[in-house]
Amino acid sequence: MKLLASLFMAAALATPAVSALAQGDKPAKPDLAKGEASYGAVCAACHAADGNSTIAANPVLAQQHPAYLVKQLQEFKSGKRADPVMQGMAAMLSDDDMRNVSAWLASQKAKDGFAKDKDLVSLGERIYRGGIQNRQIAACAGCHSPNGAGIPVQYPRLSGQHADYTVKQLADFRDGKRANSAQMHDVAAYLTDREVKAVADYIAGLR
Repeated sequence: MKLLASLFMAAALATPAVSALAQGDKPAKPDLAKGEASYGAVCAACHAADGNSTIAANPVLAQQHPAYLVKQLQEFKSGKRADPVMQGMAAMLSDDDMRNVSAWLASQKAKDGFAKDKDLVSLGERIYRGGIQNRQIAACAGCHSPNGAGIPVQYPRLSGQHADYTVKQLADFRDGKRANSAQMHDVAAYLTDREVKAVADYIAGLR
């Protein structure tokens, strides 16, 4: 009986500690003010003060899904997504910094972009909306939505993204230089250079 009582007592004493540990594991709610400050110090020079990059090689980050941004920052930091500049930037951010910055960026309004190549945009629309069935290329809209808004947590927002940036990412997925999405590699693997440019131009004009 004494042994049984001791076990019950031990269990009772352990329960609060387990609960506290579980609560401690829960990420704190993002702090937008801290996110804005960290963004201004680390990210704004390349991605603009409000996340609407004016440099075509650097992505627009405003209004992007925060879970997607956190994932990318973590993978830059770990080296899973290779980029010497972004690896250095991400290395300066803690997990809390990443959540704060990403939440703040999600709160910023993305500016509309524009398609530029009239000869390619119709091809890009066909691929984005319908894929290329005879080559098993899935429609982009299936994951990123018809208007490019994406699906929170799962798939990033694409609408209005710089065409030059999208071209590079699709080419990198296709060629294995960007290796943090097997799904995107499988889609991009069958796209020609012309099709990549067409899809990227169409995405730039989505809204």
